[in-house]
Amino acid sequence: MRRNFAKHPFSILSLLLLFSLLEFAELQAATAPQADDELRVARLQYRGGGDWYNDPSALANLIRFARQHIPLSLSDRYDDVHIGSRDLHRYAFAFLTGHGNFVVNDAEAANVREFVDNGGFLYIDDDWGLDPYVQEFFRVTFPDDEVIELPHSHPVYHQVFSFPNGIPKIHQHTGKPAQAFGIFRNGRLAVLYTYETSLHDGWAYDVHDNPQEAVQAALRMGTNLLMYAFTSSR
Repeated sequence: MRRNFAKHPFSILSLLLLFSLLEFAELQAATAPQADDELRVARLQYRGGGDWYNDPSALANLIRFARQHIPLSLSDRYDDVHIGSRDLHRYAFAFLTGHGNFVVNDAEAANVREFVDNGGFLYIDDDWGLDPYVQEFFRVTFPDDEVIELPHSHPVYHQVFSFPNGIPKIHQHTGKPAQAFGIFRNGRLAVLYTYETSLHDGWAYDVHDNPQEAVQAALRMGTNLLMYAFTSSR
């Protein structure tokens, strides 16, 4: 049976109005700012030619592991952020690594100081060859601060997992013992630098052939770092 819609003008008008309202609602939903209360991790880009981008799976693997062990709303993604960008201040945890040279100018150094003084946590992992540049970075960025070897009793070693002997040794380069050094700002551990451990090599277990116990130690220590950064910094 054919319907004569001309006899029902209000029905057509109502349908058109309904479609218009639906389209408007979809547009509003697409353009409205989204609430994002997830905690995000930043990987730092820097100048000088060093490979800040190496082992891109490392942070992704660590985050995946940490999300299973810490009661925080942690995003499953990380972001690449330049060390001099104001975007750095959107994060509580920033990670820096590489094998070679990196440099900072006065503005970049000031940006990092402001980041940690506002509650951010900077973790630097020497991936063989970075150490002399880290020392210069500390001299320029934190000229008045002492770099001290972190005692094994520090809370960063006793967050989700316990490391009574301090930073674990993950990857063998020279056979030297693994060490962890800290810079304290306003009484808080604000910068952690690990040397002769290559902690993030253990995170990149799909790239590096480390023993399974070393991989687990690296992931657990990394989880401690995230937990410490997100609960004691801001």
